[in-house]
Amino acid sequence: MKHIEFLNKKLAVVLLLLCPLSVYAERIKDLAEIAGVRSNQLVGYGLVVGLNKTGDKTKFTGRSLRAMLARLGINVLPVGIDPKARNIAAVSVSAELPPFIKPGQKIDVTVSSLGDAKSLRGGTLLMSPLKGVDGKVYAVAQGSLVVGGLTASGADGSKITVNNPVVGRIANGATVERSVETPFGDGDALYFNLFSADFTTANRMVEAINRILGPDTASAIDGSSIRVNAPLDRSQRVTFASLVENIQFAPDDAPARIIVNSRTGTVVINSNVRVQPAAVAHGNLVVTITENQQVSQPQPFARRGNTVQTTQSDVQVDEGNNHMFVFNPGVSLNDIVRAVNNVGAAPSDLVAILEALKTAGALRAELIII
Repeated sequence: MKHIEFLNKKLAVVLLLLCPLSVYAERIKDLAEIAGVRSNQLVGYGLVVGLNKTGDKTKFTGRSLRAMLARLGINVLPVGIDPKARNIAAVSVSAELPPFIKPGQKIDVTVSSLGDAKSLRGGTLLMSPLKGVDGKVYAVAQGSLVVGGLTASGADGSKITVNNPVVGRIANGATVERSVETPFGDGDALYFNLFSADFTTANRMVEAINRILGPDTASAIDGSSIRVNAPLDRSQRVTFASLVENIQFAPDDAPARIIVNSRTGTVVINSNVRVQPAAVAHGNLVVTITENQQVSQPQPFARRGNTVQTTQSDVQVDEGNNHMFVFNPGVSLNDIVRAVNNVGAAPSDLVAILEALKTAGALRAELIII
């Protein structure tokens, strides 16, 4: 009771202190999450029917149809003969079970073809159980698919496909049958895990919580986890969690990193990258070879010789017109971009320059190539 009265007295003060501390202040809920409050993945297998001859031809689709009809008490074909119908498709059904969801509530499902179906447009998913990693059924999915892609073909074999016609979605297509317990109400504390581990950010988060809710309310366990004392009563704990996750503080800047996407040529440099004194010369060497065809004939009145075709090669080398540029001590991101743009370096050239600077020990940043 004393803890609850303390929270009520502090409520007015907390609402005033929740205003931004600086221009770069962010909420705790945008930087961390409560341990144990997480979603769970579900997966299932099912059949989509009602397709306009765009289903698949795989054997397990026919066997699945036979098994479904048998469960419904319908035996139309002899044993060993599977029905063949182009208006059905075998699919996988996936969904995400949010935390605190209760039986009877609805969740969205994604339906993807498993065989060689051409399109799932216009199909209906039959009742499909969705299971968790423990093998238990947590939801049941059924409904009409919404497919954003389409495909069309002509008699001459030409075909056009827009987006992906073999993946669909059913909004509120699954009914939850079982809930998952969370440790939110257990113990006498809540644990907040940072999305990106950082000792300075964790320390500033602890200071912000203690400044608003009182000394020794929060303590850092390591660079990514913060322990916050919480009420034992569940209703009070919900209010308390709401107050904590809306506290704002200024997180520390991210470490100096340069991200290079080798497939697309995208280069991202954050503002903390610094370069030590270095001189860079980067020029483009262009070699041009031109082949000229000529005819060689013997001299007039010559007794020997034949007319033949010869090739004359002209080789030219151009080293480009790029200049050397110098980095002064501790230059910033703006200086790096301006220097590289002045010599007209392409993204691939920029990657080569950054790798050379890193090898030379002049680049004060982590170079990550993905």
